[in-house]
Amino acid sequence: MTSPAFVSEVQEVLSVDPDAFCEQVRADAEAITEAIEEGVFDNPQAIIGLEYEFYAIARDAGPEASAGTVGSLQRVPRQLLNFIRFEQELGLHNAELSTSPLPLNADGLRAQEATVAAQLRTANEYIHNEGLMLVSDGIWTIPSEGETATDYLTDSTAIDGIEIAANMSTEPRYHAMANTSCEVTPALELDAPHVSLSAQTAMPESLITSTQPHYQVPRAKTLPERFRYALRVAGPLLALGVNSPVFPPDLYDDAPPAKILDEARMGNRIGVFESVLNPRDGPDKVRFPRDIGSIEEAIDRIVEDDLLVPMPVEDGEYGAFQTKHGTYWRWVRPVFGGASGSRANARIEFRPIAAQPTVRDTIAFQAAFAGLMESLPATDHPVADLDWETARDNFYRAADDGLCATLTWITGDGERTTDTETMFADLFEHAAEGLRSCGISEETIGRYVGPLRRRVRHELTPARWKLQQVQRGLEDGASFGDAITAMQRRYFRRQSETLLDSDFGAWIEDYSYRVQ
Repeated sequence: MTSPAFVSEVQEVLSVDPDAFCEQVRADAEAITEAIEEGVFDNPQAIIGLEYEFYAIARDAGPEASAGTVGSLQRVPRQLLNFIRFEQELGLHNAELSTSPLPLNADGLRAQEATVAAQLRTANEYIHNEGLMLVSDGIWTIPSEGETATDYLTDSTAIDGIEIAANMSTEPRYHAMANTSCEVTPALELDAPHVSLSAQTAMPESLITSTQPHYQVPRAKTLPERFRYALRVAGPLLALGVNSPVFPPDLYDDAPPAKILDEARMGNRIGVFESVLNPRDGPDKVRFPRDIGSIEEAIDRIVEDDLLVPMPVEDGEYGAFQTKHGTYWRWVRPVFGGASGSRANARIEFRPIAAQPTVRDTIAFQAAFAGLMESLPATDHPVADLDWETARDNFYRAADDGLCATLTWITGDGERTTDTETMFADLFEHAAEGLRSCGISEETIGRYVGPLRRRVRHELTPARWKLQQVQRGLEDGASFGDAITAMQRRYFRRQSETLLDSDFGAWIEDYSYRVQ
C-alpha cells in the first residue's frame, strides 16, 4: 500500500519550478564547457565501465509452491536488494549492477567480468534461500504467478491526483514521469506487431532490460569523432545482440502463431522503450541521435532537450545538468559525469544492447565496443564516411531482423558492402586491433571477441534461438502460450548452467548438435 509520505515525495518532485531548474542546467553547462577547456575532463587513458540490468524470478517451486511458479517474475524486497548491493530499477522485479570504471587494459577488462560474476554469484547464493534468482534477458515472458503481464504492468491507483504504479520502485522520479505537465508527455503505450497495451504509468518499460557499456575518452574534445564511429557500429553490434523477440503471451492479439513469429522483431526492446516513453505527438525523446560536430554541441543538445521532469538537485558539481541528462534518452549518448572536478569525465554510453544470456557475452560487447572506439579513430577508418541516414537505417533494420538484416558498411579498404560476413570480418578485425593496442593478449581477445564471431558463423543470435525454441514447441503440439513459457524455462535452465562460466557459444554448439 502506498504511503501518504511517498505521494508527498512525488508531489515535491512535480512542484519543482521548471524555469529555475533549466536555469541551473544552463549554468552547469557553462561550467562544464569551461572545465573542458581547462582539461578537467581529460584522463591519461581510455576507461571502461558497465551498467547491467536483471530480472528476479522464482528459482524453484519449493515445498509449498506449485510447479507453475518456476521462472515466474518476482518482486524483490527493497531491503534485500540493498543487502546484496544491487540498485533498484523501474520495476519491483528489476535489479541493476554497475561496475567501477577501470582502465582499458588486460587487467581492467578481466576485472570487469570478475566484478560482475562475483557480485552476481554472491547475490544469487544469498537469495536462493528466498526462492529467487537474478537472470539476464532482454524480455522475460513469464509473469508473476496468479497475474497476467497486462495486470502487472497496468496496475496503478490515483491518490490525491497522482497516478502511482503498484509494481514500480519507490523512486519518486519514476512515478513523476506519468504525472508531469512539462514539455513532454510520454505515450505510455506498447506498440509492436500484434501487441498493444496502454497504461497510466511508465511500467510497461520495465518489460525490458539492457547492458550498457561505457567508454570514457582520454581527451574530452575527441568525443565527437568517436561518437560518429559509435553511431556507425550501433547497427552491426545491435544485430549481434538482439535478445527480445517475444512478449508475455497474454499481451498478444489473436493472430495465428505462425504470423506472429514471422513478423516478430528480433530486438523488441528498441520499440518498447520508444513507444512507451516517446510522446504521441512532437519530437521523440528516445531516438537514434545525430552526429555531433563539437563538444559544445554535445553539451547544448542536453541543455535544449525537451524537459520531462525537473528534479530537486542533489549536492555536487553539475547536479542540475546531470539530472537533466537522466532523461536525455538516445541510443548512444554522450555523458559528462563526475560528482567533483577530480572525478570529471567525458564518455560515450552505448545503450542498444539487451541483457545477454551470460556474463561473458555481456563483457564481449563491452570489449568489442571499447576496441572499436580505440581502433577506428586511430586508423581513420572509412566507415566514418557512411552517411548518417544509412547508419540510422542500419540501426532500425538490425532491431527488426538481427543478423538477417541487410546492413551497409564501408570496410577498412574503402569498399562499400552489404555482405554480412565481409562487414563483420572487418568489424571484428578492428575490434581486436583496438584491444591489442591496449596491451590485451590474443587469448583474452579470443575470450571476448570469439563469442561474437560464433554468432555470425552459425547465424544464430539469442533472439533467433528463442524463436526456434517456440517453433519447436508449436510443432510438438503446444499452444502458443505454452510454447513461449517452455522456451523461457529452457532459457532459464541453459543460463543456470552457463551464466558465470561460459557463453552463448555453448548454447549454439548444443543447438547445432541437436539439429544434425
